[in-house]
Amino acid sequence: MISILGYMGSGKTHISKLLSDKLEFEFLDLDKIIAKKNKLTLPEIFEKKGEIFFRKQEREVLEEILASKSDAVLSLGGGTPCYYNNMEVINQNSLSFFLRTSVPVLAERLIRQKQKRPLIANIADEDIPEFVAKHLFERNAFYSKAQFIVDTTGKEPEAVVEEITSKLL
Repeated sequence: MISILGYMGSGKTHISKLLSDKLEFEFLDLDKIIAKKNKLTLPEIFEKKGEIFFRKQEREVLEEILASKSDAVLSLGGGTPCYYNNMEVINQNSLSFFLRTSVPVLAERLIRQKQKRPLIANIADEDIPEFVAKHLFERNAFYSKAQFIVDTTGKEPEAVVEEITSKLL
């Protein structure tokens, strides 16, 4: 099992899909599995049931996946590593890769995808870089516990996938 983690907009889903194709592993998206299980979109879960409910669901589903899957690439939610002892569980049951991406790149990507991102939907575009910098600073303590850190700055997705696969050998 390979777990891909990083801040929203770091390319977790895209890289996970490419990696799973290359390795001929199953691709799993934690957020999509939680949404399907609850028959709600993530924004709806947050709105109707709240973040605490979501984080409990996230932990349950994470444990189920890590216990039952092996040849799979798991794309984690941006916040997954930051709750409970999730990072410990992730590292014990998978190879974890943190996609480290610079604040300017994250801010630029997130401004383009704002309507799909409940966390930043109501933040003015010009305030997003500062929001991302502060939030990322808080989360880096968790992200940096990953077994491998891959700097994605200036790299094409295929190069990031190559770097990850080179660490698997």
